[in-house]
Amino acid sequence: MAPPLLLLQDIHLTFGGTPLLTGAEISVSQGERLCLVGRNGSGKSTLLKIAAGDVHADSGTRFVQPGATVRYLPQEPDLSGFDTTLAYVEAGLGPGDAAYRALWLLEQLGLTGAENPKNLSGGEARRAALARVLAPEPDILLLDEPTNHLDLPAIEWLEGEIRSMKSALVLISHDRRFLENLSRATVWLDRGIARRLEKGFAAFEEWRDTVLEQEEIEHHKLARKIAAEDDWMRYGVTARRKRNMRRVRELSDMRKAFREHRRATGSVTITVTEGETSGKLVVEAKNLHKRFGEGADERVIVDDFSIRILRSDRIGVVGPNGAGKTTLLNMLTGDLVPDSGTVKLGANLQMAFLDQRRATLSPETTLKDALTGGGTDTVTVGGTVKHVASYMKDFLFSPDQLNTPVSVLSGGERGRLTLARALALPSNFLVLDEPTNDLDLETLDLLEEMIADYPGTVILVSHDRDFLDRTVNAVVVSEGKGHWQVYAGGYTDMLAQRGEGVTARAADTRPAAKSKPAATSTAVAETEKKRKLSYKEKHALETLPERIAALERDIAKLQNLLADPELYSREPAKFEKVNTLLARAEQDRAASEEEWLRLEMLREELEG
Repeated sequence: MAPPLLLLQDIHLTFGGTPLLTGAEISVSQGERLCLVGRNGSGKSTLLKIAAGDVHADSGTRFVQPGATVRYLPQEPDLSGFDTTLAYVEAGLGPGDAAYRALWLLEQLGLTGAENPKNLSGGEARRAALARVLAPEPDILLLDEPTNHLDLPAIEWLEGEIRSMKSALVLISHDRRFLENLSRATVWLDRGIARRLEKGFAAFEEWRDTVLEQEEIEHHKLARKIAAEDDWMRYGVTARRKRNMRRVRELSDMRKAFREHRRATGSVTITVTEGETSGKLVVEAKNLHKRFGEGADERVIVDDFSIRILRSDRIGVVGPNGAGKTTLLNMLTGDLVPDSGTVKLGANLQMAFLDQRRATLSPETTLKDALTGGGTDTVTVGGTVKHVASYMKDFLFSPDQLNTPVSVLSGGERGRLTLARALALPSNFLVLDEPTNDLDLETLDLLEEMIADYPGTVILVSHDRDFLDRTVNAVVVSEGKGHWQVYAGGYTDMLAQRGEGVTARAADTRPAAKSKPAATSTAVAETEKKRKLSYKEKHALETLPERIAALERDIAKLQNLLADPELYSREPAKFEKVNTLLARAEQDRAASEEEWLRLEMLREELEG
C-alpha cells in the first residue's frame, strides 16, 4: 500500500474542560477520496483544521509527506489584504502551477476577478475561496462545507471539477448527493474518536446504525456483569478476601468504564403543531408577472407563470442564485404583490414560514424568548403544553442555554432554533426557504420524515438534490428570463424530463461557462466559430491522449487479473474490488475519449 500523504495519529484536544478529540486518526493516501462525517459539534471542522496545520492538537502526531501540497477551504474564508479576487486566488498558486486556472475558475464560479473582496457577499467570498484552493490542483484538498452558499448549477459544476482532479480529498458536507458522488471511504467522528469505513457515504448510515446497536449490546452486557460482580462482593468476598483482590480491582475497572461510557449524541425530536384542515385549494396563481428596475436595468423575474397548489401537495422551487426563487415564493404566499396577474389563497390557511436568512431572529433575543415569545416559560407543541427547557432539549439545546442570546449561536444552532420556532406554530401550510442550511444529516433525516407525515401543504426552496428527491412531488424550475416550469416528481424526475437539466440551462447564463459540444445547434456552432480555444481546452487536448493511454494500460492490467479463473474462489473481496476498478477505468476512458474527440472537432472547425 502507498505511504500516506497526510497522517493524523492519536489526536487529543480539549476545549473548555470537555474533551473534543480523544485519539482521533486519519490517513490519506494519493488519490483517496474521504468524507468526514459526524454530528454538529463533534469536532469535524476542528480535526480538518488540525490536518491543515491551522490548529495544534494538545497531543498526537501530524505528518505530511515532504513536498506534498495541501490546500484547505475553511467555512469562513478571509480575503482581507487583497485588492481583487484575482489577486487573492493567484496568491494561492505555487511555483509551476498553471496561472490561467486562477481566472478560469473565477469565471466558472460567476466572478470576474476584478471584484473588491471588501464588497463581496458571503456566497461570493465562498466562490473566490473555492477558486483559490482548486487552482493549484494540490496533492491534498481539505474542503469544509464547499457547497455552502452555492446554487444547484455551481454545486454540480464543482462536483464535476473535483471528480476530474487527481487530488486526494477530505470532505465535510451536509449534502448527501455530493458526498455519495465524490467519496470512496468514510471517516466517522463520534465522541472524540474516528472510525473508518472503506466504502463511500452511500454505505455509511447502515454501517453507523449497526455499530451503535452493537455498542449498546456491549454496554448492556457490561451492566449485567457489574451487577453479578456486585452480588459476589456482598456475599462471597468475606471468606476469600486475599485471594480475590484481583477480582475486586477488575470490578472497580468495570464500574469506571461504565461511568465513562459516552453515549451517542441525542437526536433532534421534531414535532409539528398541526392547525385546522385547510380548504382543498391552497394557492391558485394566474399569469403572474414581476420585474425589477427600469430601462436598460430592467430585469424580468417572473413572466406569465400560473400554478394550482392543492392540500397535501409538496412543491419544490429550484434554480440558480438570483433567478428569483424567494420572490416567486413571496408572491405565492401573498407577501409580495405581482406587477400583474392574480394570486388566490385558499380558505382557513395557517402559515408557518422558515426564512433562509433567519431574519426573524433578533440578535439580542434570548433562546427562551425566541421560542415562547416572552413572558412565559411554556410552549404549546402538537396540542401539548411543554416547559420551554423540555422543548429546547428536543432540538439539542441544554437548559443552561435558556438565557443565551441568539447572536452567540452557531449556524447550526440558529438553524435548529428557527426550525423549532416555525414548527411550534399551529399550521396547515409550511413555507420553507432553504431549510437545510447548517443542519446535520441526522436532523435532515427527521425533517424529511416530518414533511412526509405532515398533513398540510409544503412549499420549499432548496439546492439539496437528495432532500428534494425525498420530500417533494412536484418541482418548479427557473428556465431563465423569468420563465418558470412545473415538473412532476422530485429533482431526479425533473432532470429526466428536461433532458440536460438545470445545470446545462443555468450554465448558459453564467459568465464564461463551459462550452457545449460542437454542433448541438446552429446558434452554438456559430458562437464556437467566433472564438478561440481556451487555455483549459488547449491543455486538455495536449494531455488527454496521455491520460487515455494510461487508462488503457490500467484496464489491461485489471483484465489480466480477472483472467485468473481461481481469483473469485481464492480472494472474493479482491475479485469484487478489481471488477469495480475496471468498470470505473472503462468509464473514465470513454469519457476522456469523448472529450478529446469533441475538442479535436472544435479545434478543426475553428482553425478551418
